[in-house]
Amino acid sequence: MTFAARMASAVLLSLSLAAPAMAQSTSPVRLGVLNDQSGVYADVTGQGSVIAARMAVEDFGGKVIGRPIEVIFADHQNKPDVAAAIATRWFDTEGVDAIIDIPASSAALAVQEVARQKKRVLLVSGGGTSDFTGKACSPYGVQWTYDTYSLAHGAGTAAVKEGARTWFTLTVDYAFGAALERDLTAAVAEAGGQVVGGVKHPLGTTDYSSFLLQAQASKANTIALLNAGGDTINTIKQAAEFGIVNGGQSLVGLLVFDQDIHALGLQAAQGMLITTGFYWDRDDASRAWSKRFFEQRRQMPNMVHAGVYSAVTHYLKAMQAVGSDDPDKVLAQMRKTPVNDVFAANGVLREDGRMVHDMYL
Repeated sequence: MTFAARMASAVLLSLSLAAPAMAQSTSPVRLGVLNDQSGVYADVTGQGSVIAARMAVEDFGGKVIGRPIEVIFADHQNKPDVAAAIATRWFDTEGVDAIIDIPASSAALAVQEVARQKKRVLLVSGGGTSDFTGKACSPYGVQWTYDTYSLAHGAGTAAVKEGARTWFTLTVDYAFGAALERDLTAAVAEAGGQVVGGVKHPLGTTDYSSFLLQAQASKANTIALLNAGGDTINTIKQAAEFGIVNGGQSLVGLLVFDQDIHALGLQAAQGMLITTGFYWDRDDASRAWSKRFFEQRRQMPNMVHAGVYSAVTHYLKAMQAVGSDDPDKVLAQMRKTPVNDVFAANGVLREDGRMVHDMYL
């Protein structure tokens, strides 16, 4: 073989070896929105979270580190096993770089373990258990929008100060409800109140009569609704049928969304204390962003939707800043960079994964 032929062969070999790396560098950055698309949390997460993620990508310019950004989504049906299976498939075979949203805390905890094992990024907006950044914390898991601690110490503490001294808890029977009951019991006791009893109900049940009768019989002056979405709406509607509020007991919803208020109507929802991380009519920036969201969803965004937008934006900014999709480098950049956007002002991502920001009562 002549010298020229050997050089040509070497160049061809070099190009063939480089081809996979070149293909990898132009492959899309894939973001997977994993949430409830058909159940009790579909209205407060669902397609609204998909829209919020796509808005973040659009506002970022559609590319990061020279690669196009894709948003996909799936329905985890509020089932931990389904959520974990989808997350595993996304990470292993579909090239998903980060999973987003994950309402239903049991599903979020299941995906947390998958992301930990795969060393991939998890950005939770819809899941609320404080265990996510407590005993189950992971270097790859981020809880962006709210948790059960903030809910309990928001509306719970405020209600005690307004005279809610004795409490009965009506709790959805899975990880979110258990964490919220624990955190509320502690917050009420710290404020000078007492939880005198409680009952658990299945996720997505339709008949709350037996649970409400127990709450009514407890004689507690406050009934805490430790559930969310369709469960909260149905509980409040059926409580009205039993005349619970007219009988002198008050209801406190610990996790109530704007969509819930519209579903209930002002008469049923009037006087409720609500803790939230975002309100669409807060300022000019929130109103402008929410108007754009409304044009696509035909409803105003809640804190979960705004949290998805914020988390995705911060993630993409960090990736661009480090010039890499390496999860450890990106998360380190996210932690050292303050969060300033339509959702949060001077937010801070802690080492345990909790994004600390203002909550509103």
